[in-house]
Amino acid sequence: MTMTVERHTASAAGGEERECAVRLDHVTKSFGSRRVLDDISLDVAEGRGFVILGRSGTGKSVALRHIVGLVRPDSGRVFVRGDEISALSGEPLARVRRQIGFLFQSAALFDSISVGENVAFPMRRHTPWPEAEIRDRVMAKLQSVGLDQDYEKMPGDLSGGMRKRAGLARAMALDPALLLVDEPSAGLDPITCEEIDELLLGLKQQQGTTLVVVTHNIPSARKLGDELVMLHEGRIAAQGPVQVLEQSDDPLVRAFMASSHSG
Repeated sequence: MTMTVERHTASAAGGEERECAVRLDHVTKSFGSRRVLDDISLDVAEGRGFVILGRSGTGKSVALRHIVGLVRPDSGRVFVRGDEISALSGEPLARVRRQIGFLFQSAALFDSISVGENVAFPMRRHTPWPEAEIRDRVMAKLQSVGLDQDYEKMPGDLSGGMRKRAGLARAMALDPALLLVDEPSAGLDPITCEEIDELLLGLKQQQGTTLVVVTHNIPSARKLGDELVMLHEGRIAAQGPVQVLEQSDDPLVRAFMASSHSG
């Protein structure tokens, strides 16, 4: 498969121009007769937090699956750090995916192996690291999310918040430059939501990780998002910093931003 590499820049806060980590270029996607994404274009700047908002069924998670190459657009193109991921397959697709971490809504841990082995899984699959190094790296990842005492525990023994943190440790196992997060607050209490938000914010601020977060949690969006986009009926209803969405002429956007919903 021939790779298409294009470099783009995206505007960050204060008008600063940064390399583009993700670019959706006129992406349209339908499932049967239902058009989920309708000519969507957006740019995500490297090292920033980009939040996708919207009501259930508006295409938020479908947009994430396009970015990681799990879904291909009916029309349009998707770029990740300059590579056209929507045109790749095989090893070129796998190479781009190794730059991406994905924290699933349910954490999606393997229930038949321990927490530590879950975090070790991508290291064993994608690196030549010896077992001793893998063990050390796993312990460091678990410590970073407050689970360093839980290596041997099985996922079924964890609370919802602990499972989410274990999923985050696994998503960051290979130190990806880009982290995709699907509904990080789903099913969690407000205190645990704040803890997960702080972990994600730390990745952005301390490691320069680019975050693309799908959520309907407005407090989380305010904390994590340098830029927000709201989808409605498959199209972009509003886009910009928090203040831009708060002052939108669209009453639906303003109502959504005024919500105190937290999970």
